[in-house]
Amino acid sequence: MKKMIRTALTALTMGLSANAMAADSVGWPEKADLKFGFIKLTDMAPLAVAYEKGYFEEEGLFVTLEAQANWKVLLDRVIDGQLDGAHMLAGQPLGATIGYGTEAHIITAFSMDLNGNGITVSNAVWEEMKKNIPSENGKPVHPIKADALKPVVEKYKAEGKPFNMGMVFPVSTITTSCVTGWPPGV
Repeated sequence: MKKMIRTALTALTMGLSANAMAADSVGWPEKADLKFGFIKLTDMAPLAVAYEKGYFEEEGLFVTLEAQANWKVLLDRVIDGQLDGAHMLAGQPLGATIGYGTEAHIITAFSMDLNGNGITVSNAVWEEMKKNIPSENGKPVHPIKADALKPVVEKYKAEGKPFNMGMVFPVSTITTSCVTGWPPGV
């Protein structure tokens, strides 16, 4: 496990900002003091683990981790050099490179995105969806497809009620949240 985390971190530190580091002939980074940005989400855990376990220092890197307000601020601070690298949405480097939002050439050598996209729904919506999901031994059969949500959305539409949904960031491939039914009574 430690080796896997180290491999991931080496890729992260070498790839998140093209200007941040360059390997010399010995393989040591040209810049040892680094500032990495992150958003307070569980998928930043590899950075936190590496920091707490001293993995960065073992590789000759002295890293400061700094929470960022949002994905846009994080991206802008990498682009303008305030951050040497960051935990980013998988689509941000590609989006920036093609000029979606802020245009810049961002390089990444490693992506931990496993296409784990999903839709999070309120308890009320889930109760309605369950009618459309096959079950086995009283448990829903996975994966649960969007087909189970479609009749619920159509019902809301037929009743003239809005079905509100949100997303994390325009180039995000992570969880989309359905907020219908929250707060209770909405």
